Amino acid sequence: MTTPITPDSPNGAAGSYSPEVAASRVPDHPVHPLILNRWSPRAYTDRPVSDETLHTILEAARWAPSSGNGQPWRFYVARTGAEHEVFRSFILPGNRLWTDKAPVLLLLASDRLRENGNPNGAHAFDAGAAWGILALQANLLGLSTRAIGGFDAAKAREALRAPERIALHAVIALGYRGDAASLDDTLREREVPNGRRPLAESLLAIPTE
Repeated sequence: MTTPITPDSPNGAAGSYSPEVAASRVPDHPVHPLILNRWSPRAYTDRPVSDETLHTILEAARWAPSSGNGQPWRFYVARTGAEHEVFRSFILPGNRLWTDKAPVLLLLASDRLRENGNPNGAHAFDAGAAWGILALQANLLGLSTRAIGGFDAAKAREALRAPERIALHAVIALGYRGDAASLDDTLREREVPNGRRPLAESLLAIPTE
């Protein structure tokens, strides 16, 4: 279980990290435990996600930053059996080994156009910001999320009757974390928090001459 995070939790305090995270993730610099404790499991229980919890998670995403406050993010939300069947028609078989068990599936999308009809060059960037905040809010409430690109976008567009102005980015599984033993053998050993390359490798040099 994850140690509860409170407003006064010290940034980077090892005691605030979940045991599995403390064993596999070491930040180069101190960050709040909320950041490291969020990872992307595949195992989910069948415990339902309440309307209140789901709406709180989506509400958090609503407050993501966006270019010109355009708020281009959109969400298709599958909760009922019929809605899940629609999603199963376009999620690739390898991912269905575990997404079929998630109680909520979302498809993150974004509007390519601004309200005045002009192209919004930041629509995908802004949708990514909304996904990040959604994932953190879910983690705060004790839920897990995992975003995947393994779906057939053309089939999804047809099944969801999504207009061309709506870009389809990722399917997001949302629910309460389950036991890794419930996963297919090929996935079970991968059910651990992954690491990151050193920060220095992500910093690019600025030419000054």
